[in-house]
Amino acid sequence: MSKLILTHEVDGLGSAGDVIEVKDGYARNYLIPQGFAVAWSRGGEKQVAQIRAAREARAIATHEEAEALKQKLQNARVKVSVKAGAEGRLFGSVKPADVVAAVSAAGIGELDKRKVTIPSSIKAVGDHEVLVRLHDDVTAVINLQVVALKK
Repeated sequence: MSKLILTHEVDGLGSAGDVIEVKDGYARNYLIPQGFAVAWSRGGEKQVAQIRAAREARAIATHEEAEALKQKLQNARVKVSVKAGAEGRLFGSVKPADVVAAVSAAGIGELDKRKVTIPSSIKAVGDHEVLVRLHDDVTAVINLQVVALKK
């Protein structure tokens, strides 16, 4: 077993700054090469404190704020304009950064793109649902309207 410090949030393992133990192969072949974690060391404790401080600065402060933002997101209809072909197929797909930009442009609030989860790849115009984890136990569903960019 390898002891690691997470540098990014990994579903099923923990958040940035958490110290975890995983199997050696998972650490060596996936987490460390992808930049999701670094090897734990005594000197790494300072790094843990810095990572946690940065995570807390980005996080929504309270549960009530998260609930308020959840209500705004679920009541709003967010529109994303992307390049599309004649049949409505997109050139590429909608990314979490696109969703964050659309929410910000709509004046609803600021989101962290790492907290946005697109359940299935969005490759066509139409209505889609996107999940956003706002707080530890608060998840919002955004109604996303994907439209073709007008030339």
